[in-house]
Amino acid sequence: MSGGRGFVHNRPPMPSLAPTNAAEAFEIAFEFSPVGMCITEHRVVTICNAAFGTMFGYEADELLGQRLASLYPSHEEYVQIGNAGLAVMRETGTYGDDRIMRRRDGTLFWCHVAGRALDRSDPFACAVWMFEDISAKRPLAADLTLREREVARQLMTGGTSKQIARVLGISPRTVEAHRARLMKKLGASNQGELVARLIGIG
Repeated sequence: MSGGRGFVHNRPPMPSLAPTNAAEAFEIAFEFSPVGMCITEHRVVTICNAAFGTMFGYEADELLGQRLASLYPSHEEYVQIGNAGLAVMRETGTYGDDRIMRRRDGTLFWCHVAGRALDRSDPFACAVWMFEDISAKRPLAADLTLREREVARQLMTGGTSKQIARVLGISPRTVEAHRARLMKKLGASNQGELVARLIGIG
């Protein structure tokens, strides 16, 4: 967003930053938010704040006009998460989850994402999103494959092997095989311990 104030690094004391009208108040709230915020049209970034860019290793302006797909570890995850979110947003108008995202330098990190559609009948036409980097409390402790990341994300929602298989379009046996590999990589002895490791406990 660009406004009359012209935000700079050496800002004057806070009293002089007090908004004089609602438009300035909204602009300051957006620009100074401690979490990443963006507005998308058909999953293309139309506006975002500095925190959103910094989180992914970009200047905010570099992301304008870019598809969110570039911020995902893979195109498959972009499609799968998008399909899941679209279905929920058509029902409720909102969607949120914890997912693995990718920074500009290729490193992966856990991110909490929540969004609201302006029109539930066409959720992706225009939506407002919040992205929070939760890697400090939930470090990505192992190099996971695409399927392992997908299974890990579903395990954290409490899904059973059958439920996860249905969401991912694979067999329950395949889900169990990926879960076993996740347990080995993260040094977990049971599913409860695995989920604890995935959410950053232990």
